[in-house]
Amino acid sequence: MYNILVCDDEKDIVSALKIYLTSDGYNVFCAYNGKEALEIITGNEIHLVLMDIMMPVIDGVTAVTRIREHHNMPIIFTTAKSEDTDIVVGLNIGADDYITKPFNPVELLARVRSQLRRYTSLGSVATANTVIKIDGIVINDETKTVEVDGEAVSLTPTEYDILKLLVQNPGKVFSPSEIYRKVWNEDPFGSDSTVAVHIRHLREKIEINPNKPRYIKVVWGQGYKIEKGGL
Repeated sequence: MYNILVCDDEKDIVSALKIYLTSDGYNVFCAYNGKEALEIITGNEIHLVLMDIMMPVIDGVTAVTRIREHHNMPIIFTTAKSEDTDIVVGLNIGADDYITKPFNPVELLARVRSQLRRYTSLGSVATANTVIKIDGIVINDETKTVEVDGEAVSLTPTEYDILKLLVQNPGKVFSPSEIYRKVWNEDPFGSDSTVAVHIRHLREKIEINPNKPRYIKVVWGQGYKIEKGGL
């Protein structure tokens, strides 16, 4: 059984989310501000976090920033607003996805399942060609670890899947819609800004100078690629 942490200062929302998730077989931990969420994560094995952005004591952005210092479990931001500002801030500090209120239970559960599938694949059985190399990037798909120029890099599950997709297809240009469809396994409606933020965050982790990337290249008007031997 997977443990999911739900954090929101509105108790009715927490109660509703708990009903949705427990009915789907998940064990739910409840928190009502970022401080409580951090305490729960410290004392329990949490497999996924649903985190509100605007909360008292410690807000969601601050809480996720602290979580990402030590943990790589999927984090889905919940927000009452659909403005790009909230979404970009959330994704840029380490969230894997977002969903806006009021929730559609079917969509919510689909996003939770999608994120857990990627996260739990960290323990999947090794297959052939588990080590993927391209220039200075080495991906071990058995241990789900990444090294860049000999240094270990800590990635979220979403960042890992994007990098793996690009590295497995050197020279191939993927549009934001294609990346979203392959990584999120969902229709790519409004996906461009979401993918762009994850690419930016990924560059900050693997590039010496994210403004002059050696690895992840932009093909203007088309998408992103990694070009083998393009250093």
